[in-house]
Amino acid sequence: MATDLDLVKLYSGRILALAADIPHLGRLEQPCATARRRSPLCGSSVSVDLRMENGRIVDFAQDVKACALGQAAASVLGAHVIGRSREEIDVARDQLSAMLREEGPVPEAPFEELETLLPARDFTNRHASILLSFEATAEAMAEAEKAA
Repeated sequence: MATDLDLVKLYSGRILALAADIPHLGRLEQPCATARRRSPLCGSSVSVDLRMENGRIVDFAQDVKACALGQAAASVLGAHVIGRSREEIDVARDQLSAMLREEGPVPEAPFEELETLLPARDFTNRHASILLSFEATAEAMAEAEKAA
């Protein structure tokens, strides 16, 4: 059972700062693909709109309704998503999942700032929320590739 001190450590100043400054918030007017993911456990949700050219993201927006942990992950994603390929997003998502669920290493650059979320390993009920933005982005990219 999590103690009050555990929760204070989890919601560090860095996590809260990331959550307060999420890049690319909002929606795109004419996306080539959209995906929405929701965590049934906590009710967090993320909608992602994007445009791709030559297999890379050229425009991106996200509507994030999640806890501070999910918002922090969305912030790191948003800071580095433009110009990324589907493979890069898939690798980052898988590395983040492994970091949380299997005590894997921190995701590689440019997503290494996800290290901030290491304290969430012990809070398995938060893992789905943390992964939402990455999962929605990967899903939207797959949809965009099918439509192309």
